[in-house]
Amino acid sequence: MIVKDLALQVVELARETGEMLLEKRKSISSEDIEVKGKNDFVTRFDKMSEEKIVARLSQLLPEAGFVAEEGTSTKVGEVYNWFIDPIDGTTNFMHGAPPFSISIALQQNDEMILGVVYDMFSGECFYSSKGDAVYVNGEVVSCSATKTVKDSLFATGFPYKDLGRMNAFMNSLTYFMENSHGLRRLGSAAVDLAYVACGRYDGFYEYGLKPYDVAAGAFLVQQAGGKVTDFKGGNDFIFGQELVAGNGHNFSEFLQAVGGLMNVD
Repeated sequence: MIVKDLALQVVELARETGEMLLEKRKSISSEDIEVKGKNDFVTRFDKMSEEKIVARLSQLLPEAGFVAEEGTSTKVGEVYNWFIDPIDGTTNFMHGAPPFSISIALQQNDEMILGVVYDMFSGECFYSSKGDAVYVNGEVVSCSATKTVKDSLFATGFPYKDLGRMNAFMNSLTYFMENSHGLRRLGSAAVDLAYVACGRYDGFYEYGLKPYDVAAGAFLVQQAGGKVTDFKGGNDFIFGQELVAGNGHNFSEFLQAVGGLMNVD
C-alpha cells in the first residue's frame, strides 16, 4: 500500500460524497432530523454519507476496521482502522450555515498515517499522508509562525453535552479575549484543526470531542509542523475528549494557559 496514493483516493471520495450531500441538503426537512441528545442531532444524510464512505473505504483497504460516528460498521481491524465523521458540524449543515465537513483518518496500529478534511461549503480539501506535506486543494501549507499568545488568533468549540466544566471554560474565553487577538467558533472541530494546519488559526482547544471529530485534523496539524496534546500535555487527545493544538512556536505558552484554566476540579 502506498499511503500517498491512498490519500488521493480518499480525497476523491470525500469530494464526491460532499457534492452529494450539498445537493441533498437543498431538500432537508424536519423529517430528516433525529435528536440523539441535548443539542446533539443526526440527519439521514449523516447516515447516507457514512454508508457511502464505509463502502468505498472497504474496497480500498478490505482489512481495515472503522471508528465511525453513526456506527455503520463496527468492524475492528488488527492493523488498520478508519476514523470517520460523515458530517462534522451537523447543526451547521441542518441550518445551511458553514462550515460543515467530512473528516476521514487512517490509523496503522497506534499511529495515524492519513488525514483528509473536506469543507463542503468552501470546496477546500485539506489532506496529508505520513511522510508528506499538508495540502489544500493541491497547494502545500503549514502552521503559522506566530510566537506568542498575545499575537495569536485562536479557535474553540462550545460544549453542548458536558457542562460540568462550564465555569472553567468561560474563564478560558475571558482569558483569551483579553490576552490574544481573539477567539473564533466555527462549529466544526475538523475545520478548526485544518485551519491551524494551514496557518489561518494559531491554535485551537476544546473538550467533549470524539475520536472521529479530531483524528484527521490533529494529524494534519502535526504534519504541518504543529503540536497536539491533551490539556495536561499528554498524548490522550484522540480518545481523551480534550485537545490543544498549536503551531510549533506558541504551543508551550498556549498549552500552559489552557491547562491552567481548564484543569480545574
